[in-house]
Amino acid sequence: MSAVLDPVSVLSDRVNAMAESATLAMTKKARELAAQGVKVISLSIGEPDFPTPQHIKDAAKKAIDDNFTQYTPVSGIADLRSAIAEKLRRDNNLDWKPENIVVSTGAKQSLTNVLLALLNPGDEVIIFSPYWVSYSEMVVLAEGVPVLVTGSLENDFKVTAEEFEAAITPRTKLVMFSSPCNPTGSVFTEEELRKIGQVVERHENIFVMADEIYEYIVFEGKNFSIGSIPSIKDRVITVNGCSKGYAMTGWRLGYIAAAKWIADACDKIQGQVTSGTCSITQKAAVAALTGPLDDTRKMAEAYRRRRDLVIGKLREIPGLKISVPQGAFYAFPDMSSYFGKSDGTNKINNADDLAMYLLNVGHVATVSGAAFGAPNCIRLSTAASDENLTEAISRIKTALGNLK
Repeated sequence: MSAVLDPVSVLSDRVNAMAESATLAMTKKARELAAQGVKVISLSIGEPDFPTPQHIKDAAKKAIDDNFTQYTPVSGIADLRSAIAEKLRRDNNLDWKPENIVVSTGAKQSLTNVLLALLNPGDEVIIFSPYWVSYSEMVVLAEGVPVLVTGSLENDFKVTAEEFEAAITPRTKLVMFSSPCNPTGSVFTEEELRKIGQVVERHENIFVMADEIYEYIVFEGKNFSIGSIPSIKDRVITVNGCSKGYAMTGWRLGYIAAAKWIADACDKIQGQVTSGTCSITQKAAVAALTGPLDDTRKMAEAYRRRRDLVIGKLREIPGLKISVPQGAFYAFPDMSSYFGKSDGTNKINNADDLAMYLLNVGHVATVSGAAFGAPNCIRLSTAASDENLTEAISRIKTALGNLK
């Protein structure tokens, strides 16, 4: 009889050390409950609830009819990279050529490519916290050391330039953040980013990875790209994609714009891992980037309305501390006033317990803020219908009301 293998001892250390994505884990649990007949409202995953605009779908259909189904260059087809370069000039004041752009299978791969290209074992990466759940795990996978710098709720969860600079050590190689931010919806102003840029300028060996995937979902003014600051342009890697602004999550397309030597390094890595992303998706992305933004603007306006709806109803729940998001499609209330309470059966010790309580008792799927570096908070996606959002907050209010 063969000996029973212990998976932990057989699997690699990097896999054993890696945490499961909290957002995907909660979505999985919500689906399991739903499969049992429970009417769960899922506010756990960051996905637009709108269909991909028709002109983008039509471009994909044409690509199929034209038999555009073969391998593409690793870094993306020429017309897509040109379209990205033009979009960056138009929207972000970034002057990059197609050779500075690498298209990947989702912005997740774009982020990971950069980390694998830049980090050596022990290099420190400052992550502005709260942060998207995968950032720290990606850094660890690349054998770097995540250094979390946390912004206060009073400052809309935004890290200041002074807090950033205080965290820099001789081992610091990179700083990474998203604006608009997942999970908080906070948006750095141009003034705030210019001050952060001044810190980077003073520390010549530090690079910046700016995740701008939510750039079109900004409720006041326009998103500012830190890479447009001339003095640090060559040390800023701008990451973006089509998933949020064009409702193309399942199409899986992200990209970076960076100095050519960084782009070449990412191309080298990607060539050994996945090669070029889906040819059909790339043609659809050309249509997205060069076509009208009418649908994108309508989606952003819907997210604004839902933001107002959700924040208004959350304010009716006693004990919550709330920052009003300026972008993206999330609410991120501090719910720590409910820690230590119980409904007689369930004791709430932390945000993880609270998220599970809201799922099992309130039948609303959220995500614990602990996964985002904010253990007092819960993330709720507002990418849902007004009806579902209203019902979800009502259920949350009722469930919290039972905690004493």
